[in-house]
Amino acid sequence: MLYEGLVVFSILLIGFLLPQVVLFGFGMNVTAKLLWLHVLVLLMLYFLWCWLNGGQTLPMKTWKLRISSQDGSKLRPAQALLRYLAAWPSILFFGAGLFWAVFDKDKQFFHDRIAGTWIVSTEG
Repeated sequence: MLYEGLVVFSILLIGFLLPQVVLFGFGMNVTAKLLWLHVLVLLMLYFLWCWLNGGQTLPMKTWKLRISSQDGSKLRPAQALLRYLAAWPSILFFGAGLFWAVFDKDKQFFHDRIAGTWIVSTEG
């Protein structure tokens, strides 16, 4: 997750901060709600594109992990969106959805359980 955090940080730096600085330079002020919407949509585009095009983000490729449906097929767009949306409360409630995997019979995160997805190894 630390590696994923670094990638997300760089995406936000380029895709969020840079446009906001440019808009502010032209005297355009954006409300806090629009700023949060910008963050959510930007990250949604990143994760959904990665999951739907190969099933991996850059850190997942490094760790040889991939997201798939429970039957082993590629994620459907609605399934990827559900996973993304469910991951927010899973992480923001003090990581409870991540801690969930400790007690889950299949060792799945809460958002994977909800979306019907699996994190699988791409090795052997």
